[in-house]
This record gives sequence, structure tokens and C-alpha cells, in this order.
Amino acid sequence: QVQLVESGGGLVQPGGSLRLSCVASGSVSSINTMGWYRQAPGKERDFVALISGGGATNYANSAKGRFTISRDNAKNAVYLQMNSLKPEDTAVYYCRAWGRHDYWGQGTQVTVSS
Repeated sequence: QVQLVESGGGLVQPGGSLRLSCVASGSVSSINTMGWYRQAPGKERDFVALISGGGATNYANSAKGRFTISRDNAKNAVYLQMNSLKPEDTAVYYCRAWGRHDYWGQGTQVTVSS
């Protein structure tokens, strides 16, 4: 089993920045790819970014140029640096890990508002 715990969410003004963290525990050797998804009220859960075990990254168009995903395998952690935040970035952000199975964190709220 793998457990994922997110942190770093909060309230920021448009144009501000946040850094989300996700730390994995348990059977971490089974993890290959890690990523971030988000879900706004009344909308489906959407892909934001991923990073493979080999370090390859992929981003949603809405995240390109503003968000950066990274990982620290020694800490079993994945991060999402979010810059130039917009009100439409407001959502619950979820960490996901792929391997033999599919694991999700509990989510962390990000609110972008004046």
C-alpha cells in the first residue's frame, strides 16, 4: 500500500505563487510516475502535470509556462511550483502515483482571489 499526503495549499492573490508538496509512504518502490490533478466545484477532475520515474514531464496546456513539476526520490516526494496564478486555478489539487496500482492523496485547497 502507498499513502500520499499533500500540503502547501492556501489563499493567494492573482499573480501570486504557491508550492505544493506530496510525500509518499508505504510500498514506495512500486511507484513509477507521479502527478497532479485538480477539481473545481461542479467540474470534473482534470490533469495538471506529471513526472515519470525517468524524469520526463508533461503538462496540461493551462499549466505550461507557469507551473513546474519536480520530484525528490530520496524523500519520496513530488512538488508543483505554481507561479502567475489565476482565479481559474482555484480548485482542490490531488497528488497521484502510478505503479502496480493507482494511488491518490486526499487533496489540498488552492484559492486564487483578490
